[in-house]
Amino acid sequence: MYSNPLLTIVTPTRGNFTDYWLEQLLKIQGNVQFILVYPPEGTIKNIDDSRIKNLRSPYKGEVIQRFTGLLNVDSEYVLALDDDDYVHPDILDLTFKYFRLFPESWVLRLKIENIQYTDEVRIQKDWEPNPDVEQLEICKKTPENPFPFQKGNYKGLLEVPIAPLDKSVDIRHIIFPWHQRKDQSGIHFENFNNRIWKTERVKAALYELSTAMNIFGALTWIPLWNLDRMLGLFVQAKFYQKDAIIGHATPKPEQIRYIVRDNSLKETRLHVIADLLLLKCYPQYGYLWNLILWQIYAIPKVWGRAVKLKLMKLRQSN
Repeated sequence: MYSNPLLTIVTPTRGNFTDYWLEQLLKIQGNVQFILVYPPEGTIKNIDDSRIKNLRSPYKGEVIQRFTGLLNVDSEYVLALDDDDYVHPDILDLTFKYFRLFPESWVLRLKIENIQYTDEVRIQKDWEPNPDVEQLEICKKTPENPFPFQKGNYKGLLEVPIAPLDKSVDIRHIIFPWHQRKDQSGIHFENFNNRIWKTERVKAALYELSTAMNIFGALTWIPLWNLDRMLGLFVQAKFYQKDAIIGHATPKPEQIRYIVRDNSLKETRLHVIADLLLLKCYPQYGYLWNLILWQIYAIPKVWGRAVKLKLMKLRQSN
């Protein structure tokens, strides 16, 4: 195994990933490490590749598995990837070239293509070459070009600003809960997964987050619902600088193939619990309050859906 990998890909898994997924993951060449994190009683697969590091998390659950993996990263950069999604085989070269050009960046937002899990032809299609970041123009938000995102059709490296956490609390999220959020529109992002982050920023946020999960005594709050969005926003809140450009987004073609599954196959998650933990640490940011307010009326719907799915599974088993 490389003693000092440039990039680590962290994946929580139950060990039920496909042979094809593993084959594609191991096509990534160079100074890269793969951390696979299993639940406490999961069966670890014996994979003959010295770049793979197998870990067990102390508790069950995808969140604590991913948390465990991220804490054990030794590389300069890290990517969180699920065990049914795919990353470009030349991702290491893209990572090296990008951060050599932009050493002050925190994050590289990869281009994601959403693909239905039944579309095997599209999933297995040959990857197009990555764009040459050294030759791309920089797309900036300016008075002359206020919408450089272009509905995802930008051609260069798109500047990504930090999330606008200092927005004011908007009471309309309680009065009109059926209205979509307006504060998240733009070219910033919230989520952590499928982006390449500087490890030092991530670890600093994780250490603070682990402390914040302690409620009192031995009672620990483990947010089992949504580490993805919570950690993405947590890093940005911890190192918040108003209007800072924290990285760039790559243009087409895709570097991530995100596999979209039927809602009935997904685990029900209550995002508001993780958002409350964010708010516990950073109550000064109105953006985080708006996350909570907007979701209050969604809680009964989420629990209703969870009960419905359980009933459906019981009927199928009988």
